[in-house]
Amino acid sequence: MKPCARQEPPLEGAQGTFLDIDHGTYPFVTSSNTTAGGACTGAGFPAPSGQGGWRHESLYHPGRGGTLPTENAEIGDLLHGMGREFGATTGRPRRCGWFDSVATRHSAMINGIDELAVTNVDGLDTVDVIKVCVAYRVGSQKLDYVPMTSRC
Repeated sequence: MKPCARQEPPLEGAQGTFLDIDHGTYPFVTSSNTTAGGACTGAGFPAPSGQGGWRHESLYHPGRGGTLPTENAEIGDLLHGMGREFGATTGRPRRCGWFDSVATRHSAMINGIDELAVTNVDGLDTVDVIKVCVAYRVGSQKLDYVPMTSRC
């Protein structure tokens, strides 16, 4: 009988890169590592080398504190009205914004992501225009990357 190839179990997380204590938007972070590397450390196995990974991403971003450059009251009202975006523990309405491709690209780099599953498109079927953030504007500067400080 041949031995089975070792395969690590899949991991799932509800936090995110920007809540990570090392890579997050301080002071709006949690007290642990919420990136793929932190998950492997916490689970007790090494990060897979060269295998890539995938990330689930909503077409809109619910905020859980910190900065949310694409925050938009219209999309927030729509999602709250559908009963989707409320805190699981507190019941408070979450801040919501449009898809942020800059933050998604940064998160993919930090976590070794090479595939993306975009979901919740059906929840926006009544919206005429779906917006996507492709850069940040800080003063007169246009940034296509996540700045390490808000003082650019």
